[in-house]
Amino acid sequence: MIEQVLNRRNVMRAYRQVVSNKGSAGVDGMPVRELYKYLTNNRERIESELRQGEYLPQAILGVEIPKSNGKTRLLGIPTVVDRLLQQAVGQVIAIKFEMEFEDYSYGFRPNRNAQQAVLKAQEYINSGYQHIVDIDLKSFFDEVDHCILLQLLYRKVKCPLTLRLIRKWLKAPILINGKLVKRRKGVPQGSPLSPLLSNIMLNELDKELEKQGLRYVRYADDFSIYTKSNHTARKIGNSIYLFLKNKLKLPINREKSGIRKPVNFTILGYGFVPTYVKGEKGKYQLVVSDKSWISLKQKLKIITRKTTPSSFDERIQKLKETAQGWLNYFRMASIQGKLKELDGWLRNRLRYCIWHHWKKPERKRKNLLRLGIDQDHAYSWSRTRMGGWAVAQSPILVTTITLERLRKRGYEAMLTYYEKIAPHLNEPLYTRTVRTVV
Repeated sequence: MIEQVLNRRNVMRAYRQVVSNKGSAGVDGMPVRELYKYLTNNRERIESELRQGEYLPQAILGVEIPKSNGKTRLLGIPTVVDRLLQQAVGQVIAIKFEMEFEDYSYGFRPNRNAQQAVLKAQEYINSGYQHIVDIDLKSFFDEVDHCILLQLLYRKVKCPLTLRLIRKWLKAPILINGKLVKRRKGVPQGSPLSPLLSNIMLNELDKELEKQGLRYVRYADDFSIYTKSNHTARKIGNSIYLFLKNKLKLPINREKSGIRKPVNFTILGYGFVPTYVKGEKGKYQLVVSDKSWISLKQKLKIITRKTTPSSFDERIQKLKETAQGWLNYFRMASIQGKLKELDGWLRNRLRYCIWHHWKKPERKRKNLLRLGIDQDHAYSWSRTRMGGWAVAQSPILVTTITLERLRKRGYEAMLTYYEKIAPHLNEPLYTRTVRTVV
């Protein structure tokens, strides 16, 4: 297998993937842009070390990133060389395991995505399976047992050199605040190999769920089980808890786990609300969860903060990238009303930035004149004592920096873009199929 890993075509495919992912430098400080030059000069040495089993991965750089709940998550960043090799190994191993993975595992697999997982969950709920076992694995990537994982790998990977290389990556120390910390369990969240290894580990859970004939959806370490009664849900929840604890040695976050009804359940950023279509009692449509709305608004706030040193065109470009990425993901949800409200708030934020940029009263007066305001109003409005946010919502800017003028500068309302990409707007949301999003 190590020869398949080192195959020139496989390595170049891995290189392109690592470059497209970009990412930060590891402990050696080497950026992605220098990887090709490094490989050109050191390819023979690296290949020789890999074939002889002498290659030693460098330590992983530990970086804490903030979570939405105020806590932090430890991200492990391997060096770009290790990321390339992990990607190359992952591409070869994935072929061997892909046929074993179950149909209702949607995370980090070819031709599968989060929207398909959400639509499958909606299908179960609208079929009457409305008692949901929602299980949250506690720090899954930090708790993976190396012995169990390596045993699962050995079933398909018989190459001792490849297994030894994976073991070295799993055992590589992590550098946190300048101190090297040994790792006896866990898969570094941030390495190219970790999504595949998590699927290999949790495929054992999928097999158990299939064995019991259960309806479930799994996306990486997020999974939920759908039943028709509260009693059945409790019984299944207890048995799966014991399976995870005893067989896979994975702890559960009891605070975030429980039995949910659809209105109290979220999956991958989506929530569910009842539809009020005549003759369709018990059906649910998709909406965006409150947490996802808050996250989006925080991102938009940062981009449109008046003190952020950006030109107007730069702000518009960043807004477009953020909004389009978010809407492409949540295009299946019913969000027209909230988007209309958000667009109005966002336009006022942009007007506030413009007003702040004008700064001095005389410059404000001249700009208001250019926008078609008469002399008297331009003078009085430029000397107003109202705060900037109040001005942005007042006729001073609403009647001058109009929607049409913003459009000419490249602004596009989120609702306008959403209406372009959401083909379901003229049909009930619960009638959609997976073909809509493929």
